[in-house]
Amino acid sequence: MNRTGRALSLGCLLLLQPLLALAQAGGNSLLIPAMGRCTLNTQPQDLEQALAACQKASDEGDAQAQYELGEFYYDGNNAPRDLNKALNYFEKASLQGHAQAQFKLGTMFFHGEGVPANNIQAYIVLKMAAVNGAEEALDTADEVAEKMPRQELEVATQVLGQIFRKYLMELQSADGRTPFAPLP
Repeated sequence: MNRTGRALSLGCLLLLQPLLALAQAGGNSLLIPAMGRCTLNTQPQDLEQALAACQKASDEGDAQAQYELGEFYYDGNNAPRDLNKALNYFEKASLQGHAQAQFKLGTMFFHGEGVPANNIQAYIVLKMAAVNGAEEALDTADEVAEKMPRQELEVATQVLGQIFRKYLMELQSADGRTPFAPLP
């Protein structure tokens, strides 16, 4: 960032400081900072409290909190690396359609991190991650496909087809019209 950009950013932050103080005192609810979010990038003395907040949000079904906890245990920067816990949290978030958690889970299956390597499972999860918005997942799925025998790739493609058909059927039964019908 150039000098002008840094000065502008700093100026904006300085202008916001009194507004945030007012917001915390109850003045304007629109300016209250998101303190309840799961943030594990904290000072070491605040880590225990941050972990508790993330765990609570995760237990309540917050997919982002589940993903953040997965990253926390996967990276092992502020705690011992625990691939089983990371896998568990990534699975929970993945089941809710969290694209980055699906990407991470797919790469764990591909590289055999915390689980036996499984190219079929990796390919399926990575393709789902790509559909849900994780752009890098498509390249990794292609990398997995290059290492798969033709028979495994056919099995993975069949499973993806079944998942897609089930999804389309759910869409159709949800509002009683075909998923390809024009919007009202």
